Amino acid sequence: MVALDGADFELYHDEIVAVIGDNGAGKSTLIKSLSGALQPDRGEIRLDGEPVRFRSPGDARSAGIETVYQDLALAPSLDIASNIFLGREARRRGPLGRALRMLAKRMMRREAALHLQELKIGVQSMSQPVENLSGGQRQGVAVARAAKWAQRVAIMDEPTAALGVTQTANVLELVRRLADQGHAVMMVSHNLNDVFQVADQVAVLYLGRMVAVRPTAEVDRQIVVDLMTSGASTRVADPRPSKES
Repeated sequence: MVALDGADFELYHDEIVAVIGDNGAGKSTLIKSLSGALQPDRGEIRLDGEPVRFRSPGDARSAGIETVYQDLALAPSLDIASNIFLGREARRRGPLGRALRMLAKRMMRREAALHLQELKIGVQSMSQPVENLSGGQRQGVAVARAAKWAQRVAIMDEPTAALGVTQTANVLELVRRLADQGHAVMMVSHNLNDVFQVADQVAVLYLGRMVAVRPTAEVDRQIVVDLMTSGASTRVADPRPSKES
């Protein structure tokens, strides 16, 4: 069974590309391939124009690609700062850090607080457990973690799933802010309202093929629905030509 075949698209800094498609279109496989969770049988992934091959999620993270999955992958019992530095914990300087492997908790909380402040994410304290946060705040912490470590690309999997109206608006504003700060953002979403609100480009997957990649301003909802359900529309051009870097 082929999950993806001809799923070509390009993503640039300062840009949000919304990847959409019906169930089974290949969105999850695309995310896993780009994040190192799956290794494609063929095809090529290029980063800054150079071919790369990720054998694990760690390889993708080392290359500057961070993914926020729908389940957020947060540690509920840990505090906000610990979640932002999860897997990248800072050690104390000197023998305490080297020999006893003691964490620099104050530094991590201070740096996490500044980072959340830059992203305009409001929380009461860096020391409060994530399990005590609202759904929107948890999503904000997950996005903030990706933003901190994503040197090149931030991938968002259904970033507003199960959120209320106000929380959704806050998260979308945060995603837009990431792009405005220079990140390349790929947002996978079923919510066309979200797509048309923040995405610069919309990329439509149909049965594993990328059938169109167009500026969001050049398409409407009916065109997008046609592409998602049949792979074609009489009112949209072929996928955009390759953009010179």
